[in-house]
Amino acid sequence: MPKFKIRHITKYTYEDTVRDSANQIMLYPIKDQYQDVLKHQIVISKNPVVNIHQDYYGNEVGTFTHAHPHKELDIDSRLEVETTHRPVPEDAVDEKTQWNELGNLKRHLEFIDFLKHEKFEALPEVQTIIESEKCKPCTPLQLSKVLSGYIYNNFSYKKGITTVETTVDEIWKIRSGVCQDFAHILLVMLRLENIPARYVSGYICPNHEGLRGEGATHAWVEAFIPFYGWLGLDPTNDCVANEKHVRLAVGKNFSDCSPVKGTYRGTSNHTLEVAVSVSYEDGHTSAADMDIAPQSISSTSTNSFRRFQEMQMQQQ
Repeated sequence: MPKFKIRHITKYTYEDTVRDSANQIMLYPIKDQYQDVLKHQIVISKNPVVNIHQDYYGNEVGTFTHAHPHKELDIDSRLEVETTHRPVPEDAVDEKTQWNELGNLKRHLEFIDFLKHEKFEALPEVQTIIESEKCKPCTPLQLSKVLSGYIYNNFSYKKGITTVETTVDEIWKIRSGVCQDFAHILLVMLRLENIPARYVSGYICPNHEGLRGEGATHAWVEAFIPFYGWLGLDPTNDCVANEKHVRLAVGKNFSDCSPVKGTYRGTSNHTLEVAVSVSYEDGHTSAADMDIAPQSISSTSTNSFRRFQEMQMQQQ
C-alpha cells in the first residue's frame, strides 16, 4: 500500500488591496476502502473559518470568506494519503447481459447526469470513429479501454494550448491538449455508447515511472462497468487508474471539481501561482508548477476573478 505526501499551493497576489473575497475549495480527498487519508492540513491566509459540506456527488467542499482588505491569498494543502490496489473487473458476464444492465440505468437518478450528452458539432464524426474502433463483440469494459486507448494514440499531449473554457469541439479539431481535455473527450465517447462516465479530479503519483501529469493536479474518467462499479480510466497515460491515482472529487465535468474558485470586490490587477509536489516513501519528490507562469491580469467591470481562476487552475 503506497503512501504519498502531496503539497498543493495556490497563491494570489493583488496589485492593490481587495476585499470581500468569497472562495470555494475542493481539496479534500475522497475517503473509501481504496484511499485512506492519514493526515491533512489546509492553511489559508489569516486563518479564516472554513465551512465544510458535502455536495450532490458526495464530494467534500470547503467555503470561506475574507471580508477585510488584503493584498495576498495563500491556500496551502498538505496531504498524506495511503492507497490500496483495486482489483480490476473481469468480463465474467456475457456481453448482451451487460449492455442490457446499462440500458436499465437510464431510469436511475444517480446515473442521469453521467449519461447526458454535451452539445458537440462533431458528433457524427465521433460516432463513425467509435464504430470503426469497436471490437465485435465488445463488452462495456472492452469498449471503454479501446476508446481510452484511441485518445492516447491520436491526441497530442501539449501544455498551454487550451484552457478550461476550450470546448470539446475545439479539442477534437486540434487533437491536442492536457489531461482534462482528454478526459472530456472520453466522457463524450463513453456517454454516446450509453456507458455512464464521470470526471475525476486528483493527483497522479507514479514516482520514477514518468507518467504524464506527475507532480501536478491530474484528471481522468470513471466509467460504470456492469456488475463491477466505477472503473478509473486515464486516457492521458492509457492505463487503468488505480493506487497511483489519488482522487479529490468527481462530477459531470471539470466545473464540478475545480480545486479552487471564488470572487472578490476590487479592480486590482493580480498574479496567480500554483504548485504541486509529491513525496514518496523512497525519498523521491516530484514537483511542477502546472505550466503557469506568474502574470498580470486586469479585472473587468464584471469582476471575472472566478473565470480567471478556473482558466488558470487547468489540470495537466
